[in-house]
Amino acid sequence: MTKQTLILAVETSCDETSVSVIADGHQILSNSVLSQIDSHKRFGGVVPEVASRHHVENITLMVEDALTTAQVTMDDIDAVAVTQGPGLIGALLVGVNAAKALAFAHNKPLIPVHHIAGHIYANQLDKGLTFPLMALIVSGGHTELVLMRNHLNFEVIGETRDDAVGEAYDKVARTIGLPYPGGPHVDKLAAEGIDSYDFPRVWLEPDSFDFSFSGLKSAVINKLHNLKQKGETPIPENVAASFQNSVVEVLVGKAIRACEQYDVKQLIVAGGVASNRGLRAELERATEAHGITLSIPEPKLCTDNAAMIGAVAYYLYQQGVTADMALNGKSNMFLETI
Repeated sequence: MTKQTLILAVETSCDETSVSVIADGHQILSNSVLSQIDSHKRFGGVVPEVASRHHVENITLMVEDALTTAQVTMDDIDAVAVTQGPGLIGALLVGVNAAKALAFAHNKPLIPVHHIAGHIYANQLDKGLTFPLMALIVSGGHTELVLMRNHLNFEVIGETRDDAVGEAYDKVARTIGLPYPGGPHVDKLAAEGIDSYDFPRVWLEPDSFDFSFSGLKSAVINKLHNLKQKGETPIPENVAASFQNSVVEVLVGKAIRACEQYDVKQLIVAGGVASNRGLRAELERATEAHGITLSIPEPKLCTDNAAMIGAVAYYLYQQGVTADMALNGKSNMFLETI
């Protein structure tokens, strides 16, 4: 029996401290995740310094938990992988230095991983990737369309020019009095409302696959301000439904057009906003109508986790991609250069 390739992966790019053990790039032996949402909730968003301190406090515990759950030791591990970026630099550095220490102490190869590549490869842990494919990345910090013709082959064909979709959700949620993180609350409220406010759909140039949500966010804020000036009370569920319908129509419309223009038959969705029920339902309807296979990971694999980092790392390991002890975190990284 061929020995499995075991990757121990570390993810600390934002406010989840996560360590995972992945076998052969697709089997999750463990995926330990510790969320910091309760610590950041009172601030209405992630505080970088607080996030970094929590990572420092918890990273060793998460490594031990992941190894124990997987029933392996560091002697069984073939390589150590870590999110190099993009993300909050202080948070990234905790994970990078923990991974470097593990790799050095146990004489294991060190593999740097791009965070967005991780989100894409979360689908490898679920239904698998079928090439060529189109990836729609929707998260708090990123909104992108990425064409993949093979493993580790990334071509960004569209990205946000201002706010990421998850950021827009959080800001609109705050405006209508919903708690942080705003995305799930807006999604839940939208299911109870109707699209009565007719917010704009921002398509940009006719042939563009880029996104822009800053104008939509401003439209929501201005509408609520105008209603207040008139002495009218906005209907929160209708605001949520109108906002979400605008976002979903643009995301789905551009994703389907990208699939057709580049002649791909699989659309995968990645990132925290991939858990949005309204987006999932419309993507299911649209892909079925256009004969496109849709892949969306289960919700726990949509948010930040180390298992997705381990999935990418397996393919990097197969290609001999490693880093030395000079590896540093990067708050910004280009996906196409990995």
